[in-house]
Amino acid sequence: MKGIILAGGAGSRMYPISQLYSKQLTLIYDKPLIYYPLSILMLGGIKDILIISNEETIPFYKKLFSDGKHLGLNIEYTLQSAPNGIAESFILGDKFIGNDAVTLILGDNIFYGKLDFFHRALERNHGATVFGYRVTDPERYGIVEFDDNGKAISIEEKPSKPKSDFAVPGLYVYDNNVVEISKNLKPSPRGELEITDVNVEYMKRGELNVEKISRGVAWLDTGTPESLLQASNFFGAIEDRQGLKVACLEEIALHMGFVDMTQFEKVVTSMPKCAYREYLNKILNDKKK
Repeated sequence: MKGIILAGGAGSRMYPISQLYSKQLTLIYDKPLIYYPLSILMLGGIKDILIISNEETIPFYKKLFSDGKHLGLNIEYTLQSAPNGIAESFILGDKFIGNDAVTLILGDNIFYGKLDFFHRALERNHGATVFGYRVTDPERYGIVEFDDNGKAISIEEKPSKPKSDFAVPGLYVYDNNVVEISKNLKPSPRGELEITDVNVEYMKRGELNVEKISRGVAWLDTGTPESLLQASNFFGAIEDRQGLKVACLEEIALHMGFVDMTQFEKVVTSMPKCAYREYLNKILNDKKK
């Protein structure tokens, strides 16, 4: 399984800060936003990851992550010259994906809680799996409609009259056919290759699975200044209360067995003195006991 983070876009709703840098570099409590979607891929056991962004932002991601080896990852980068739609990711990532299945997560999507829904999707070896999350404002999202048996029967992008309250978050798991499907898409009226059209094609083929996300999981779509503030406050409260960090990539790499203790210690000792290093030092010392 390969992983893709689409971390580009114009970020027009974040103006004027989007004039300076991508919103995926915005601070969510104590770390850049992009740490959170990357942590989801890592917790899914995905080690080969492609970050897609614009020309101005890729150098910042390279400074943050380099090639990912210090985290036990293989991180590559590719350019999306214009915001041509989510589905373009699979065309840009064709060579990276190769013959493998692929998980795509949007760089401004955060999930917090038990990831059983994601792990079940990763265990499937065919078709597509998207997720359904109940929201109070379904007209803002791609919405999935279910029949009386719970089977998905339609997906609409930002419908004026939503047929359900279940939005499709920016996390998608596909078999290798997604590359061919994306290449055959026609741009939508807004000139983009729509991910909804990919999902509709899988539905026509009878190969679309929809996992409903339980109410114990938080999905945060950080597309506005208000939602960024809410996410920072949310994770700040959790970390302060528990004394445990969320989306701490070095800790996850150790937990998942991507790095051993020697590699972990080397990474920790290379950091400047800060609260983040103190947290990892505590983990290091606890493991040594």
